Amino acid sequence: MKSMSAKQKTIVRFSFYFFGTLLVALWLIPIVIAVFTSAKSMDELMASPRMWAPPQHWVFSNFAKVWRDVGMARYVINTFIVTIPSVFGALLISSLGAFALAFYTFKANKPILITFIAGMLIPFQMLMIPVYRFSDATGLINTYAGVILFHIAFQLGFCTFFLRNFMKQIPFSLIEAPRIDGASDFFIYRKIILPLSISSMAALAVLEFTWIWNDLLWSLILLQQDKLKTVTLGLANMQGEFITNYNMVAAGSIIAAIPPLVIFLLFQRYFISGLTVGAEKG
Repeated sequence: MKSMSAKQKTIVRFSFYFFGTLLVALWLIPIVIAVFTSAKSMDELMASPRMWAPPQHWVFSNFAKVWRDVGMARYVINTFIVTIPSVFGALLISSLGAFALAFYTFKANKPILITFIAGMLIPFQMLMIPVYRFSDATGLINTYAGVILFHIAFQLGFCTFFLRNFMKQIPFSLIEAPRIDGASDFFIYRKIILPLSISSMAALAVLEFTWIWNDLLWSLILLQQDKLKTVTLGLANMQGEFITNYNMVAAGSIIAAIPPLVIFLLFQRYFISGLTVGAEKG
């Protein structure tokens, strides 16, 4: 195949960066509109239909008001209480399951893996009534424990599949040699497998944190008391029956988006290197 000339390479490179920049700009438009809306007064919002226009007078007090008066501070704390144990629980249990599916040979290995994959294909909306009835019967309604347990349960399929595919790439000799020396399987899991899986688990933690933080369905079903509600429920409650303070909603949405953004920035080095490790065929 004839190689491209220097001019053709320049055109290709320019086209790539041009369309990439265009896509990023289009993706940022809703965020820019949300920032502008959050810094406007209700009078300015009602007076002008151009929500994309910058504020004539920046009203940063909207953030303080939504944090203090609307209760966003409590909603954020509640969401941390739900999200952090859910992420740790899902990663711990799925890493143990992935270790067994990757390195143990037994007849039910493939059926169990298929069961995890099949569970990922079930729409969560189909399980709302059974989840509610089970939670009501077991006293899990209006408890953090109920939401955390269901988040862990419904994230196990994807997490186990993801980590199992990564662990299958680890040479079996790293498992076999310690076993010959008398090391227990839990020692191998803790001292060898977990350190080698840092990048994949960090990438998975970022994804899980974002998904659970932004969850509305299970919080809506299981948390009915206002003092227990998460940020997504708090934002939904800000929708008025006759009028909605869009500036307050936009300010609350920006506050709610900060923690997942911070988590991504902190773990982006692991996220970029570990995001695709589970996509390879194992």
